[in-house]
Amino acid sequence: MTKEKKECISCQSVLWILVFCGFAMNYMLRINLNLAIVAMVVPHSHAAAAIKCGFPLEYNETQISQTLTTITTTQSSEYLFEDRFKWNEYEQSLALGSYYWLHWLSQLPGGLLARRYGTKIIFGWANLLTALMGLMIPFATNYHLYALVFLRVIQGFVAGVIWPAMHDMTARWIPPHERSKFVSSYLGSSVGAAITYPLCALVITWFNWQAAFYVTSILGIIWFVFWHFLVFDSPSQHPRISSREKCDIIESLPISNRDEKVPWRRILSSGPLWIAIIAQYGGTWGFLTFMTQAPSYFNYIHGWNINATGVLSGLPHVLRMLFSYMFGILSDWLLKTKRLSLTDVRKLATFMCTIFQGILTLGLGSSGCHSNLAIIFMMAGTAVNGAVSSGTLAVFVDLSSNYASVILGFCNLIAASSGFLSPLLVGLLTTNNQTVDSWRIVFSISSILLLVSGFIFMLFGTSEEQSWNNKTNEDLNIVKIDEMQTLCEKSVTKDEIHEKIQLPKINEEQT
Repeated sequence: MTKEKKECISCQSVLWILVFCGFAMNYMLRINLNLAIVAMVVPHSHAAAAIKCGFPLEYNETQISQTLTTITTTQSSEYLFEDRFKWNEYEQSLALGSYYWLHWLSQLPGGLLARRYGTKIIFGWANLLTALMGLMIPFATNYHLYALVFLRVIQGFVAGVIWPAMHDMTARWIPPHERSKFVSSYLGSSVGAAITYPLCALVITWFNWQAAFYVTSILGIIWFVFWHFLVFDSPSQHPRISSREKCDIIESLPISNRDEKVPWRRILSSGPLWIAIIAQYGGTWGFLTFMTQAPSYFNYIHGWNINATGVLSGLPHVLRMLFSYMFGILSDWLLKTKRLSLTDVRKLATFMCTIFQGILTLGLGSSGCHSNLAIIFMMAGTAVNGAVSSGTLAVFVDLSSNYASVILGFCNLIAASSGFLSPLLVGLLTTNNQTVDSWRIVFSISSILLLVSGFIFMLFGTSEEQSWNNKTNEDLNIVKIDEMQTLCEKSVTKDEIHEKIQLPKINEEQT
């Protein structure tokens, strides 16, 4: 009892913080190029839509010409272009989308590797290696565009294991009724995005575009040191956890047998899983379009400079994290008070991050030359996507806690393709055609995918545990009881364990 009184923070809380920071680092290393590329390429002499959006209608051609000359002269005096690259929109889309070319390929292996070797190794070392490669980006970029593309491809491939790997740790540490709030730690990615844009803008303004990659990589290396020493794969492996916290966690978790072979045939033929994958795909496409293209959109269409673009692109992700955390608390409360079923809570969350986001995306595409409206729709659309932590992300653990990392890896094997298809589509639609109309098409496509995928989940989705999750049998029950008594230091009786984990009682002779 003395030890427990001295604890000022639980091991679960430490885990939440480091998972949160880990996903923040994952996104900092992923999207630093999104903003840096604005300072890496030779800019247009004026905003692409300046004639249509930047000037009042009563301006005549002479006035417009004079103003554009002033803009061009001012920009020429502010920037030196010796270290910039003459990449067109298509070449820029190659650089932005290359991270995702093989990102999908390592998703499923990430889940399988975490199941075998543990999330601590897979999640931690993937982030570390991505950070180390980030230090090489300035050198690769100065050598050749394709060297940058190659390095980003490898970064994306290595980092592909990160998201599915974390689901294995979530299943080992977090009881079902607390998962919505804990999975909100995954949205540390949003805070990472929010920090990255203004941080990179500031660093680039003070130093140069190369410094943006050095700073984010060093932060990633520092995070890894804390992760390595403070995080463990399960409560039973943690050397500093109290016996009470350890027991409370283990007795609340469903039975799991990780020695079982993955039932691939039943997983691949699972209707509820495919419905969740469809919803996740639509949501991923919509979010990545916002995240990857926001700096270019506000720079080219609304004429914002790099500092304004950094703040504008980052702020919505802070709102996304806050929305995710608050919605997670609401979801857990709805479950504990039994006001909604688990499936209804997941559908409510998925409605927010697909259908409602799809409506806001339509609003963004229709905002035209109204910068204020574009900002509002961008912020609101990004914010409501935070409900994904209580929606489809949590659904995969609900369907199968035993194979959560595997099925999320399989899902991302499909959904991650949107990461390179979306920038490719944007490149095709906007190359030498940076207009409001071309961007309206970009956002309309995203909206359609969001709405369709959301309605499909609302009609057919479920969070009921699937029969293939476990081959629960009497022997496994006995193992569960013995494990709990050992880990809880025999502080509870077997009958109490039976009652808490709702197992059929077994005769003492059998145990």
